[in-house]
Amino acid sequence: MNKNKNLTGLYYSKITKSLKYLDYSYQRTLHMPLNPSKMNDSELEAWDSFASRFARTSDIFLSKYIKDFLLQDDPAYDGGFVDQLNRACKLGLIENVETWMEIREMRNATVHEYSDQDLEKIFEKFRKFSPLLLALPQKLKYETEH
Repeated sequence: MNKNKNLTGLYYSKITKSLKYLDYSYQRTLHMPLNPSKMNDSELEAWDSFASRFARTSDIFLSKYIKDFLLQDDPAYDGGFVDQLNRACKLGLIENVETWMEIREMRNATVHEYSDQDLEKIFEKFRKFSPLLLALPQKLKYETEH
């Protein structure tokens, strides 16, 4: 097993651990209001945890796992982020580049201040994209083992 295969396996472990916490937050917020002005302090805290866990999980996959996966295929590979997504799509790791670009934008959105109306839209997207992240373990386990 080469160094990159070991790293990809390490990131697989990190992703699966992170996904456990993301799933907890996803389930917890699933029936909560999306509009922050209609939330109590406990609900706001739950959404904050959810956003943080979404960002962390997507970052491990997008910034670490994909890069190492691509280096397994081609040790000299040195593409930028969009190139990495396109290559990952071509190799069958992901299905839709635009979706993963939007997930990255969602990760980046967690560090900015927003109005309640903007947050409602962001929270809605977290709910929309979380099932895609939560489905990663089966896809990645296959890729890590082969």
